[in-house]
Amino acid sequence: MPLTLKQIAEIVKGQLKGKEDLCIVGINSLELAQAGEISYFGDKRYKHLVSKTKASALFVSEETDLFKGAQIIVPNPALALAKIATYFLDALSRYPGISEYAHIGKNTKIGENPSVYPFVYIGNNVKIGDNVTIFSGVFIGNNVRIGNNTIVYPNVSILDDTVIGKNVIIHSGSVIGSDGFGFERDGEVHVKIPQKGFVQIDDDVEIGAGNCIDRATFGKTWIKKGVKTDNLVHIAHNVVVGENTLIIAQAGISGSVMIGKNVIIAGQVGIVDHVEIGDQSIIGPQSGVPKSIPAGSIFSGTPAMPHPLFLKTSALIQKLPEMHKKLIEIEKKIKKIEKERERDETTS
Repeated sequence: MPLTLKQIAEIVKGQLKGKEDLCIVGINSLELAQAGEISYFGDKRYKHLVSKTKASALFVSEETDLFKGAQIIVPNPALALAKIATYFLDALSRYPGISEYAHIGKNTKIGENPSVYPFVYIGNNVKIGDNVTIFSGVFIGNNVRIGNNTIVYPNVSILDDTVIGKNVIIHSGSVIGSDGFGFERDGEVHVKIPQKGFVQIDDDVEIGAGNCIDRATFGKTWIKKGVKTDNLVHIAHNVVVGENTLIIAQAGISGSVMIGKNVIIAGQVGIVDHVEIGDQSIIGPQSGVPKSIPAGSIFSGTPAMPHPLFLKTSALIQKLPEMHKKLIEIEKKIKKIEKERERDETTS
């Protein structure tokens, strides 16, 4: 819906420099924005686009002479754009009610204003809250609990006993509650350990596409409130992920890892089983984590080490060919000196 700049400034609690009654009908990037749209400038790398943009207004962290249109000054322009974006996005497409082509199991209760698309399977003894949207191809096993306003996108599997909170988003192709990878060797044979636990996903969590979150061996695998995972993330059995943690694409977390609050785990990180990742820590991309990481720290590399040490190590790695060449030259000089000394000793 269209908003005036005055309304937008009030929503994001920003300082407006420009016409209060100017009407905004959408958002866009600096490069693609047209008249009537608002964009943002928060990264100096895109400074060259500010004077060229056709946007009618910008969110900025400080007023700039590069842009002649209206400006709304906020501490974080990208965050302001994110907050205002929902006012301009099209509403989620929802099937009206429960499709006659969906399977609803025995003793299953579905709340008010449901949207259950065709070819959804919902098992027995399931409880689904109000305003839940479930797209086609979703499988929901027995005894599952799903809270209000949750969205489950196509081809998601939510297996038996899973508990999902309110305002959760699960993107296409994710599998929640599959068996944990538990085996014991009996000679050359791998004996499967029954996985008797479940997965609990708390309120306001967003699970990316193609995630695999395993049920616990015993007890629960627990994704706490506000966690966001990117696409292609694997979370193994009995992992606990603390509130508001971010897990980026292709990260793999082994069994029984304890992850604290507000942690950032970058892309392609691998974490060994039974370690603890402290609150507000950051693990850099492609890191291999073999042991626990203390709270508030930044680790990178394989094996993961404090980030300043990783930077020094990385710099040294680039110099290894040159150092190796110098080492060979030094060895030749030493051998030459030793031969001269031996010759002097035999002649004296």
